[in-house]
Parts: sequence; structure tokens; C-alpha cells
Amino acid sequence: MNARGALGRYGEGLAARLLTDAGMTVIERNWRCRAGEVDIVARDGDALVLCEVKTRRSGRFEHPMAAVTPVKADRLRRLAGIWLERHGGPPPGGVRIDLVGVIVPRRGAPVAEHARGVA
Repeated sequence: MNARGALGRYGEGLAARLLTDAGMTVIERNWRCRAGEVDIVARDGDALVLCEVKTRRSGRFEHPMAAVTPVKADRLRRLAGIWLERHGGPPPGGVRIDLVGVIVPRRGAPVAEHARGVA
């Protein structure tokens, strides 16, 4: 695994813990199909949450929360539809697409931000 992949996996691990600490249950990580990948699939009460995780080192590129473009949001909605089709349809609480942005500084603790219903 290259450094970028390792950074991404690290951020996904932090995001999974953040969601779990917020009371969610992680169902799957890195679910893949032909159309793409969902970083984290979780339950929040009776709602299904598909979560995109973006991790960046501090001071480099854009803020991770800016990484979900309209094209990316469309792809996430398409992936949500495929996941639901393969797993029995939507739950009573509906479906939500969230984003967790993680910034890893050179020194100190990483900072994670959770945005609900981004797409």
C-alpha cells in the first residue's frame, strides 16, 4: 500500500470510530461494486448512512469537506441505490449520505468533522 492509501485507511479508521462514538453501528467498510466504492455503511437508529471519508494532510490541497463535488454526490447517490437494491431496499428511517473530513497535521492529533446529509 502506498502512502496515500495508508493515509486514506487511517482516516477511514478514525471516521468509523467517530461514527461509532456518535451512536451509529458500522455495517460495512469499503463496500465495492462496478460503479464504485462506499467507504462506510452504517446504521443511525433506523436510518441507513452511506459515508464518504476524505483525509488530507494539513496545509495540502483543499479542505477535505470541499472534495464532494456535484459529480461525486451523484455517484454516491447511484451507489446508495445499488446498495439498497442488493440489500433489500430502504429501511424505515430512510437513507442519508454523510461525509467525514479528516485533517492530519504534522504534529498533534488529527481533526475529524462529520457532516450529515451532504448529498
